Amino acid sequence: MDTDRLPGCYRHPDRETGISCTRCERPICPDCMISASVGFQCPECVRGGSGTGHGRAANAPRTIAGGVVAADPYLVTKILIGINVAVYFATLVFPALAIHLVLIGSYSEQLGGPPEGVATGEYYRLLTSAFLHVDWWHVLGNMLGLWFLGGMLEPALGRARYLTVYLLSAWGASALIYLLTPENTPTYGASGAIFGLLGAAIVLARRTRDEVGPLIAVAVLMLVLTFTPWMNLSWQGHIGGLVTGSLLGLGVLWPATGHGARNRKFVQWGTCVAVFLLATALIAIRTAELSVLT
Repeated sequence: MDTDRLPGCYRHPDRETGISCTRCERPICPDCMISASVGFQCPECVRGGSGTGHGRAANAPRTIAGGVVAADPYLVTKILIGINVAVYFATLVFPALAIHLVLIGSYSEQLGGPPEGVATGEYYRLLTSAFLHVDWWHVLGNMLGLWFLGGMLEPALGRARYLTVYLLSAWGASALIYLLTPENTPTYGASGAIFGLLGAAIVLARRTRDEVGPLIAVAVLMLVLTFTPWMNLSWQGHIGGLVTGSLLGLGVLWPATGHGARNRKFVQWGTCVAVFLLATALIAIRTAELSVLT
């Protein structure tokens, strides 16, 4: 029995196809597909596309991951860049702000008071540190990477899924940093989240059968730089982000045709919840370890 057959067109079951309607996600053959602004649509969705209200929302054009195609497909990327840049300038004006945003397990000497950090319950640092940059070249490099990778991923995933991948990649990167870095070592930067987007972009390229070689080359180059001693980069954050983003990409880009379409949303959001819980478990383990040491 051949288990690798493509699904059949919903109107012509005897015709195998790898194309699905961007609205309802049903498989369609060349005779049924109708070209749209994004991908192809089936005849029923084209006829129903001029409706209003709930029916129209249900038939809205969909991204490859199932999200609604937005008027501005780069809005979330622009907002994330804006937040990163705003935080950078805020720390220039108020340098002490960085002390309360940076990712650090536990410390007291810097402030001369009681211990502060993630181990003392300041879990917000796991995310705020991902928006913190100290040097202009640091924020510039990360924002260029965010713009490039965001330009690939946001239109393909849709806003909600894309933002989820970004934030969970930052969360996963911070979790590994917290777990494997000495408790009094400050770590900051968006590179963990950027590596997560890179991992998801590689999965996307494989999913759409685009050229994946350049993305893999970039990943290899960045990993080589990560382990270069004089660069002083957090390999924990980069590896954590890359692994997290790759896992999320596999779940979020679950196939939209065949048997996979039936449980698609469950797999997508189930993967996000599972990754969040796994990273949170690592955070809890490290917190318990530091509480014993102190």
